[in-house]
Amino acid sequence: MSEAMKISARLQGDTADVRILMRHPMETGTRKTATGIVPLHFIQSVIVQHNGKTVLDSQWSQAISRDPFLGLRIKNARAGDKITVNWLDNTGDKRSDEVTING
Repeated sequence: MSEAMKISARLQGDTADVRILMRHPMETGTRKTATGIVPLHFIQSVIVQHNGKTVLDSQWSQAISRDPFLGLRIKNARAGDKITVNWLDNTGDKRSDEVTING
């Protein structure tokens, strides 16, 4: 299983400022080592939900850097609301983490 994401969600008025750091190698499949080429390994899908409603559904490729950072703002948010982040990579590994919005 992959390492937990670091997620912060802070309220600014009625908008939540959400910042997500995902721990993932994001290999392009072109890096060479002494033993050969490192296989392709990247996050394909990222879904962010606010209280169960999808607010971001994105498809990624190997062009994203290692340990990707994602920032977004969610309108009509309140303190205590839940933000859930899910990702799925090309090897079938997946991760889901949740945070509560701070006031």
